[in-house]
Amino acid sequence: MESSAILSWTLQQEIPVPHDVVSLLAEGEQAVTSFKTFRDSATFTTKRLIVRDAQGLTGKKVEIYSLPYSSILMWSSENAGTLDWNSELELWTKAGHIKVKLAKGADVRRIDSLIAWAVLNNH
Repeated sequence: MESSAILSWTLQQEIPVPHDVVSLLAEGEQAVTSFKTFRDSATFTTKRLIVRDAQGLTGKKVEIYSLPYSSILMWSSENAGTLDWNSELELWTKAGHIKVKLAKGADVRRIDSLIAWAVLNNH
């Protein structure tokens, strides 16, 4: 099922949950784990995926993406191959198609099971 992505992110290694993400959480929502992205972080919570995207030369301008798990309709995961070192996760949402690339070192099966847990427990 090929369609162009409306958003694309690259997750790198797992990191501690950034302190400033806590202020973004709704009442009763908890951070589960975070991953380093190219310039910032992506955090899986009990309700949604929060991606912080620092922009500009100084990185002081920050855009926050919030993807509620209830908006994910379908997903697929692809592990890295011999010549293709990056793994990939694709999400089809009510808003459109999102492509998540996973750099070497990010565990595609762990992220796939996080998405499964989140989507299946939030619908």
